[in-house]
Amino acid sequence: MTVSSISPLDAQRPSVAAGARLAASTVLGAVGVRPFRARMLENASTLNDTLPVHSKWWREHAKAEGELLYVAIGDSTAQGIGASRPDHSYVGVLADGLRAATGRSVRVVNLSVSGATTTLAVHDQLPRFRTLLRLQPDVVTVSIGANDIADWNPARFDRDIRSLFAALPAHAVVADLPCFHLPRNERKVAEANRMLRAAAREHGLVVAPLHEVTRRQGLRGILTQFARDMFHPNDHGYAVWAEAFRPALAPVVERLVERDASASAWSRVTEQRAA
Repeated sequence: MTVSSISPLDAQRPSVAAGARLAASTVLGAVGVRPFRARMLENASTLNDTLPVHSKWWREHAKAEGELLYVAIGDSTAQGIGASRPDHSYVGVLADGLRAATGRSVRVVNLSVSGATTTLAVHDQLPRFRTLLRLQPDVVTVSIGANDIADWNPARFDRDIRSLFAALPAHAVVADLPCFHLPRNERKVAEANRMLRAAAREHGLVVAPLHEVTRRQGLRGILTQFARDMFHPNDHGYAVWAEAFRPALAPVVERLVERDASASAWSRVTEQRAA
C-alpha cells in the first residue's frame, strides 16, 4: 500500500506569466532597482507576518488527540510559510495522506521553527523531540539545513546533522536539501547533501530525494511553485515536496496498516474465545 492522496497537485498555482513577472521583479529588487526593491521587501514582509500565525496554529493543533502520532522536525517549510494556510505545508499534506491511507486519526506535533538551522534544531527541537520518544511516534520526518546555506560552515553542518540523526528512530524519514537552482548555492547544497546522506547511511535512515524532485521541476517549477518572496514554496510547491517524501514513507505506512489489521484480527480471535 502507498501513501495515497497526500499531494493535492490540483491546488491553485500561479500562471507561468505571473511567475515570470514575480521572478523578474524579485531579481530587479535584489539588485536595488526602484520600485522593485520596495515591492520585494513588501512581499517578504507579508510572509513574515504569517510566522506567528502558523506557529500558533501548529501549537494548538498539537494538543489534538489522534490514534497515530506524527512528529516533524524542520524549519519554515515545515511550518508552511508561503502556503495559503499552515496545513498546506508538506507536513500538513503528508498528515492528510496518512489519515487517508490508514483510516486513522492523526495527531501532528510540528516541532519546526521558522529560520531554524541544523544547530538551532539540535539545541531547540531535539530536546523536545526526545521527550516525545516515550510516546513512540508512528511517523517522523525531518527537513532541515536550507538555512545553513546562507552562512555555510561545512564542519558545523556535518557535526549537527550527525547529532540530529543519531537521536532519530530507525523509521524516521529525512529529506536532503532542496534545489536552490543558483550555481553558487547549488555547490554548497551538493556538499551539504553528501554529508547528510553519509550521516543517514551511518544511522540507517531513509532519505527522501527532495533535491532531485525539486530540481526536475525546472523553470516551470521556479515560476509556478514559489510564494511571493521567491524563496518559500506556495501550495503547489509544498505538494511537490510531499511527493518527494511519499515513496520513502510508503513502507512506514504499510507497516502501520498491517499492524492495525493484525490487531483487528487478534481482537476478533480473543472476542470469539471470550464468547
